[in-house]
Amino acid sequence: MSERTIHVFRKGLRLHDNPTLLGALASSSALFPVYVLDREFMQRVMRVGALRWRFILQSLEDLDGHLRALGSRLYVLRGSMLVVLRELVTRWGVTQISYDTEVEPHYTCMDCEIQTLAQEHGLKTYTCVSHTLYDAKRVIKANGGSPPLTYKKFLHVLSVLGEPEKPAREITTEDFLRCVTPPDPNHEQEFGIPSLSDLDVPDEFEVLWPGGETHALKRLEKHFQSQGWVANFSKPRTVLNSLLPSTTGLSPYLSLGCLSVRTFYHKLNSIYAQSKNHSLPPVSLQGQLLWREFFYTVASATPNFTQMQGNPICLQISWSQNPEALEKWKTGQTGFPWIDAIMTQIQQEGWIHHLARHAVACFLTRGDLWISWEEGMKVFQEYLLDADYSVNAGNWMWLSASAFFHKYTRIFCPVRFGRRTDPEGQYLRKYLPVLKNFPSQYIYEPWKAPEDVQLSAGCIIGKDYPRPMVCHIEASQRNLALMRQVRSEQENTAQLTRDVSDDPMEVGLKRELQEEEGLLEGAEPHSVSKHFSASADHQSRHWTPETPHRY
Repeated sequence: MSERTIHVFRKGLRLHDNPTLLGALASSSALFPVYVLDREFMQRVMRVGALRWRFILQSLEDLDGHLRALGSRLYVLRGSMLVVLRELVTRWGVTQISYDTEVEPHYTCMDCEIQTLAQEHGLKTYTCVSHTLYDAKRVIKANGGSPPLTYKKFLHVLSVLGEPEKPAREITTEDFLRCVTPPDPNHEQEFGIPSLSDLDVPDEFEVLWPGGETHALKRLEKHFQSQGWVANFSKPRTVLNSLLPSTTGLSPYLSLGCLSVRTFYHKLNSIYAQSKNHSLPPVSLQGQLLWREFFYTVASATPNFTQMQGNPICLQISWSQNPEALEKWKTGQTGFPWIDAIMTQIQQEGWIHHLARHAVACFLTRGDLWISWEEGMKVFQEYLLDADYSVNAGNWMWLSASAFFHKYTRIFCPVRFGRRTDPEGQYLRKYLPVLKNFPSQYIYEPWKAPEDVQLSAGCIIGKDYPRPMVCHIEASQRNLALMRQVRSEQENTAQLTRDVSDDPMEVGLKRELQEEEGLLEGAEPHSVSKHFSASADHQSRHWTPETPHRY
C-alpha cells in the first residue's frame, strides 16, 4: 500500500463492481478520484448535447456523494486529459494512475497517451475491463484473431469462453480508511462539479431520467421486484409508443457506467435459475446485454466503425446530400405525425423506445429520405442519454441495412406502424400538441382531414403543421430498388455480416408479410445453452429487426 494513485473516472461512474478502483485502493496509501471534464473532446468526439450534459453532471454529483460517505471526494477538473494529469502528477506526488480499459478508438488513443506519460514520469498504471461482460480481445482471440461478425457466431464463441466474471466486491469505508484521500480546504472552489449554467448549457426540459448510480440501482431493483416480468421479458412484446417506458429504461445508466453490466447480467442469471420457462436470447433481457457485447466486440476490431468510407463490413452507398430534409427529420417537421412525435420525444427526454428508433432510422435512410446513416447516428449521439460509440453505430448500420440486417425489403410505414399499437393517438397528442384536437381517424394522416375538421382542430395542414415531405409509397419503392441494386453489386461485403441460417427467408420459412404492414417478429432461439444460443427457431409470430441496448 505504498502508491499515491490518481484514479481516473471516465465511463464507470459508480462504486459497485468497480475492480479498477478496488485494485487501486488495495495498492495505495493515498488515492485521488479524478474526473477530467474535457469539453472540447466531449463535444467534438462524443457530441454531448444538453440532456446528456445534465445526465453526466448529475451522475458526477451522485458519485461525489457516495465518495463523501466513504470519507473521500471526487476531483473534477476541466481541460484535456493529458494536460490535467501531467499537472496533477507533479502537484500530488503521484506514483500510479488507474483507469478502466475501454475499446473505442478515442479512448485507446487516450490510454496510449496515459501510458506514455507514465513512462516519462516513472509511474505505474493499473487498469481492468469492467464496462463490458468480457474482454473484447479475449473474444477475438477465441475466434481465431478476428471479431465474430454475426450474433450466432458470437454466441458460439461465448459458449466456449463460459460465463462472464462475477461483479467485484463492494467498496467500503474500511477501504478508504486504509487508503485516504488527502483533504483540500479549497476543494469546492478548485475541484467542484460545475453547474449547467457554468457550462452555458440550457436546461429546458423536465428531468425524467436522473443521472447517477443511486437512480440506476433503484431502477434495477424496481424491475427485479417482479421476477415474473424479468423472466418472461421479450423485446418484441414491448410497446413502442406507450406514454411510459415498457422496457427497463436502464440503457442510459449502462452507457455511462452508472450501472455495472455484470451486476445486471448475474442478477438476471439468479432469476433465470429459479424459472423453468424464461425467455431466451436474442429477445430476453440477457440476450439484449449480449447484443450490446456483440457490437462492442465488432467495433473494437473494425476500422472506421462509425463511418461508411473505409469501413470493411459496411456497404458503400451513394446516399443523397439533402441538408434541408435532414433538418426537417431532426426537428420533427417531416409532416408524418408519428415520426415527428418520436423526434420530439428524443429532444425533450433523451430516450425513445427501440422500435421508435427503428422507425425514424428507416425513414431517414432506406425507407424514405435516402440520407446517410452517419447523419442519423450523429443526431442520436447528441440527443440520446444512452448514446454509445459501438452500439449507436452498429444499430444505424443495421437499420439502414448497410450491415448486419439483411431483410431490407421490410420497410416501416410511417403511418400504419404506430397506429396499430396506439389507434387513439395518445402518444401523438402528448408530443405534438398542435394535433391534439384531431379526431383519431385523422391524427396519423392529418392532411387527409377535411378543411372543416382542420378548422375545428385549430390546426391547418400546411400552415400550422407541415404537409408530408415525401410520398411514402413512391419514395420507399424507389429506395428499395436502389438498395437491391447496391446489395447485388456488393454481395461480398453484404455476406460478411450475414448468417444464412438466421434468415427465415433463406431456410424455407418465407412469411407472407406485407412491407406496409410493419408487423413485428421476434426470433426466439432454440438452444442447448439457455444463455448462449448458436441457432434460432424462427417459428415466431411477429417481425422486428432485432437490435441491442434498449433494455
